[in-house]
Amino acid sequence: MPHYFVRFSYPPEVWAGLIANPEDRRDEIRKIAEPLGGSLVGYWYAFGDYDGYVVLELPDNVSAAAVLADIAASGAARVSTTPLLTVEETLEALARARGVGRRAP
Repeated sequence: MPHYFVRFSYPPEVWAGLIANPEDRRDEIRKIAEPLGGSLVGYWYAFGDYDGYVVLELPDNVSAAAVLADIAASGAARVSTTPLLTVEETLEALARARGVGRRAP
C-alpha cells in the first residue's frame, strides 16, 4: 500500500488551543485515514521549517487527497505531501527509464 510523507505547520491559534488543552492529535489523523482504508504509520513533532511530520499508509492517491483536503479544509494545519516510493518501485522506474530514449541536447 502506498505511503505518504506529510509535513505540517499549525497556525498560532491551534498552538494556543493545544497549550490550553493538550491532546494527542494522532487520534484525529487515525479517524480520518482509517475509514478510507488507511493507517497512521508515524507522527512526530519537530523544530524547523515545519511543526511536525506524519507518515500515512493509504490505498491510493485519491484517498490521500481526501485525507489532505479534509485537513486543509479544517484550517487546523498547513500541509505539504510527498508520495513515497518503495525500493522495488524505484528499481522498476529505473529499469523503465532505460527504455525512454531521451537524447541529450
